[in-house]
Amino acid sequence: MNTASSEPLYYDPYKEEIWQDPYPVFRRLRNEAPVYYNEEYDFYAVSRYDDVVKGMRDAKTFSSARGNVLEIIKSGFEFPRGIFIMEDPPSHTVHRNVLSMLFSPKNMSVLEPKIREFCKFCLDPFKPGDRFDFVGDLGGQVPMRVIGMLLGIPDADLQGVREMTDAKIRSEAGKPMDAATSFSDGEDFAEYIDWRMEHPSDDIMTQLLNTEIKDETGITRKLSRDEILGMVTLMAAAGNETTGRLLSWVGKTLAEHPDQRRDVADNPELIPDMIEEVLRFEPPGAHAARYVTRDVEIEGILIPEGSSVDFILASANRDETRFEDGDTFDIYRRKQTHVTFGTGIHTCIGMALARLETRIAVEEIFKRFKEWDVDYPSAVFSSTTSVRGWDSFPVVIR
Repeated sequence: MNTASSEPLYYDPYKEEIWQDPYPVFRRLRNEAPVYYNEEYDFYAVSRYDDVVKGMRDAKTFSSARGNVLEIIKSGFEFPRGIFIMEDPPSHTVHRNVLSMLFSPKNMSVLEPKIREFCKFCLDPFKPGDRFDFVGDLGGQVPMRVIGMLLGIPDADLQGVREMTDAKIRSEAGKPMDAATSFSDGEDFAEYIDWRMEHPSDDIMTQLLNTEIKDETGITRKLSRDEILGMVTLMAAAGNETTGRLLSWVGKTLAEHPDQRRDVADNPELIPDMIEEVLRFEPPGAHAARYVTRDVEIEGILIPEGSSVDFILASANRDETRFEDGDTFDIYRRKQTHVTFGTGIHTCIGMALARLETRIAVEEIFKRFKEWDVDYPSAVFSSTTSVRGWDSFPVVIR
């Protein structure tokens, strides 16, 4: 594909006009500068599928211990223990193993009836001719309710928790996120943990309080309060942000491909494949940053020790050498592994839950309505670069 342009190549994830539709720039990056250096913000961007996969699987060279967001890596912020996506082995291995057992597909499937009932509650009021917001009326509600089920957070507190986690990743349009406010010490959730210590229940928070680990020093012990705070903070933020935005991309992408939307509506067995294609085509987590621990060469470019690298997952997912016609949405595409959930030791631990929530939500949508028109003038794109999507995505049901 010829991607030559008279305009100088420039990639900046904070630039609104790029971030709202980054794919033309991503295409040029893959073809013209697969390892791109942004001088203003001092980071390297890696855009080809093979390079992204290789880099993210090399956790020794590309470290997560300083964070997985460019602004946080640059800030030198020290994370509380337990936020394992911001850790390297051996502490990462210890903490991830704890949640891997709790977030198994088997355990997640137990949630299906509860998720379905809540989706029905959200969707039952809507009928043809009504306005429906894929975020405000569903995508912003279901993930937080599920996290509440898992952690034992009271329903009355969930909206406040959602607003709190959302505020931490906000950035002023056109500017990097303020790393100083993006993460707390986890005390936002301390009252829930302290309550569960006195009132155990059948939820993940209680299980965490009772879990024993063999830590990186070889000592067998229970998780500390700080470790549990870190894990709960991470689960609340990650569970709320990405899945909600994924549902908005489902609404947008299917609206723009009405023939495929009709196929899915008429054949519910296509829903899982459709979700995988939306995940590839419009990943809510569009990139993941790493700190470079040694000099390393990619595509003939030397990246010095101490640098920050941005692995552009959304670009890798459309790499023409991996995905034929990568910029085309096709629910009938030959099955290939995308990198929306990452790869290597930091592959997203909540991917089974994200797929489950999205599948149930889409199934329940199509039971009630099969077509909608997007109110683009009223849609609000999110002012955050750590995840990509919509704060509001209103449609009119047909």
